[in-house]
Amino acid sequence: MRLITHYSFLISCKTTVKQHTTLRQLKEQWAGRVMGALTAFAAALAPVIAIALLMRARPLLDIAPLDKLLTASVWKPLQKEFGFLPFIAGSLWVTVLAMLLAVPPCLLSAIYLAEYAPRRLREAVKPLIDLLAGIPSVVYGLWGTLMIVPFIRDVLIPWSALALPAAPFFQSKNPTGYSVLAGGIVLAAMVFPVIISTAEEVIHAVPGGLREAALALGATRWQAVKGVVLRRALPGIIASVILGFSRAFGETMAVMMVVGNVPQLPHSIFDAGYPLSALIANNYGEMMSIPLYDAALLAAALILLLIVLAFTIIARVVLLRAIKRAT
Repeated sequence: MRLITHYSFLISCKTTVKQHTTLRQLKEQWAGRVMGALTAFAAALAPVIAIALLMRARPLLDIAPLDKLLTASVWKPLQKEFGFLPFIAGSLWVTVLAMLLAVPPCLLSAIYLAEYAPRRLREAVKPLIDLLAGIPSVVYGLWGTLMIVPFIRDVLIPWSALALPAAPFFQSKNPTGYSVLAGGIVLAAMVFPVIISTAEEVIHAVPGGLREAALALGATRWQAVKGVVLRRALPGIIASVILGFSRAFGETMAVMMVVGNVPQLPHSIFDAGYPLSALIANNYGEMMSIPLYDAALLAAALILLLIVLAFTIIARVVLLRAIKRAT
């Protein structure tokens, strides 16, 4: 009788365990399906947005091919002339200048914080750097309007006219100071916290054994950082630069306040520009009475999306190659 009782107990335990296992497997399957659906939804957002913009921009594309819109430099909506080249050039000028100004000091700052700075200094500086990321873009725009633009107008433009008279890249007939250089400086300040924080975390995460091995072989501290740490952290550093570029290219408010908003092809860093994002923000909803103007602004949004997509793909390819070299 006792054996029968023990056997029944074991059978019930086995049945209970089996039921719990089945329930757990069902939960895992449903969790996987839900996460897969959410991932598919997130991945489908970009194509859906592109298709919606393409449909709304179709009236303009029906009367002017995309290649003509991209290469035309005349923007006269009243005469139905919609050339996007000045706006594309303005976006590229501002973004490239911002990255040229931001990347070197950001990387050097990240290296110092991760490898050379005392712990107390690092703990005191990092919150201040992170605080920069929370400042609204309009505040950066006001800072640029009140400080950067007057500095360019009163100092840099007169100095360049005297010191670099034969360099057209540093000469301009724009005396106001509202220029692609002002936009680049403001954007550089805005991407500082993104690049510094990400790059510092990546460099700091490199195993300490690699540093010790390099030092044991007779390398100096800088040689160990340059030849071992940075090489191992190169994919993450590239990713931080990509994040900064994405932050800079799509910025609207701060750039719009300091870049000048003149639809022209900049030939100097002191020339005014007009990025695509500023064009959309300045005009959408105000001049819809002009025929095809709505389609033109949505075509500008589509072009902006395609440019960001192209740079993202290029950056992804570079990042994958850097990962292969690092491993």
